Amino acid sequence: MTLPQIVSREEWRAAREELLVKEKAATRARDALNAERRGLPMVETDKQYVFESGEGKATLLDLFRGRDQLVVYHFMFAPEWDAGCRSCSGFLDQIGHLAHLRARGTEFAAVSRAPYTKILPFKARMGWTVPWYSSYDSDFNYDFQVSFGGDEPYERPGVSCFLRDRDRVFHTYSTYERGLDGLGSTTSLLDLTALGRQEEWEEPKGRASAWGVPAGSERVRYHDEYED
Repeated sequence: MTLPQIVSREEWRAAREELLVKEKAATRARDALNAERRGLPMVETDKQYVFESGEGKATLLDLFRGRDQLVVYHFMFAPEWDAGCRSCSGFLDQIGHLAHLRARGTEFAAVSRAPYTKILPFKARMGWTVPWYSSYDSDFNYDFQVSFGGDEPYERPGVSCFLRDRDRVFHTYSTYERGLDGLGSTTSLLDLTALGRQEEWEEPKGRASAWGVPAGSERVRYHDEYED
């Protein structure tokens, strides 16, 4: 095993400051990329998908739970499997309290092709409380390119983002596999959405405010202090 070089405190500080310049440049580049992502066009999703959860049948619109945005985690769990994907389970373990996302009008849900009768005991085993829906007997996973048929069917993980305008639903973004690296925190998920973090400094200016979401109106609080 090769370990980092041993140096004096002064040498370490000089090397750290040199790297910090690159880290700040990467942060600015990431902000620019996030703005470009928010500038993507969107596609209306009017197909009548049917999902199932412990609350019964649901439409894609229902998954928003009345909020403006929806982040879907495509959790790999095929109907013939007895348990969910291990790497997907690791991802879902990272998802914290949803109050911070919901304070910015954004809902989170996991979706898998396995029937809900298989999802429910596995969810209980893992101790998760995030909403998790079955898309069994639906084209949802195939349409969003996370399930593939043919001679060698397979699944892949991904995240898809949606925006709601009253009863109309729009698909704004999807990313898969290595595109999930670094995701899990509230801000990292909001950065994938059309409305972003809803902060005053974000581009395009006025995006969230024009949608009826007061930019910067919700400061980070303890998760039990939000109104919703």
